Amino acid sequence: MTSDIHIHPSADVQTDLIGAGTRIWQSVVILPQAVIGKNANICAHCFIENDVVLGDDVTVKSGVYLWDGIQLGDGVFIGPNVTFTNDKYPKSKRYPKEMARTVIETGTSIGGGAVILPGIRIGSSAMVGAGAVVTKSVPPNAIVVGSPARIIGYTPHEGDPRPRQVLSLVDLDLESTSEGEIGVSGVRVVKLKHVQDLRGNLVVGEFEREIPFFPKRYFIIHNVPSKETRGEHAHYQCHQFLVCVRGSCVLMVDDGVQRKELRLDSPEMGVYLPPRIWGVQYKYSRDAMLMVFASDYYDPEDYIRDYASFLEVVQASAPDETDR
Repeated sequence: MTSDIHIHPSADVQTDLIGAGTRIWQSVVILPQAVIGKNANICAHCFIENDVVLGDDVTVKSGVYLWDGIQLGDGVFIGPNVTFTNDKYPKSKRYPKEMARTVIETGTSIGGGAVILPGIRIGSSAMVGAGAVVTKSVPPNAIVVGSPARIIGYTPHEGDPRPRQVLSLVDLDLESTSEGEIGVSGVRVVKLKHVQDLRGNLVVGEFEREIPFFPKRYFIIHNVPSKETRGEHAHYQCHQFLVCVRGSCVLMVDDGVQRKELRLDSPEMGVYLPPRIWGVQYKYSRDAMLMVFASDYYDPEDYIRDYASFLEVVQASAPDETDR
């Protein structure tokens, strides 16, 4: 340990694996194999077991117990009295061969009194509301609340924890935008031709005109429970066009710099997603039916399913300012 670490006299700190600038307060107990990063702040009455790793700049508020198998990334905030668990089927005096791994990724904040079940991953920069019961993994940037926790929105890139306003496609003023652009790179809202008469309504879209590619595949998503999330990926090469032909759902689009949410709530309004856009669909209505046209046949190698990998791809493909 370095000399600039502050450990309160009442703390029982048995590990030497503590980074510079870390502060450990009253009645904290840390076991010998725990790893604590730089500039961490461990508040009073916390317990940290052996197989625990904390990144740099982590804050753990009072009354938190971190059991074997828990990993906190850089910049994670854990509110007071958050409860972690590491065994799905606990029995007195009976221990699993290996504890479930729970990973809280970089920049995530967990509100006071939340309960985190074992073996899940909470994605980078996610927000878990106070008192939430998290039973499943949480996507990066998602805001979840309730019991069981459900997604209510996504955080903007600038770090504001409040959900971004969801834009309804029906209410969107396309005349004030440039060809339906919404500020996320290449993503466009397209208004399709809508014909109404006494025989019924007709919506028409033409490929390689309003829809800027010719499809090789389509799929329909329906009967999705409203709490479930779909998508959570980007493509290297594939273009997509999404139309909610019945009901509604919310589409979050992210180019690595800007993030917007759109409510797909009319069959005459569609959204074009170019390659290398992270997309998530959630908040499906009970009757929602989402049709997606794709420019390519299904290829698992074309999917980017990890958000951190997506950001690396986006950064690698960004223009080099020195070449301009």
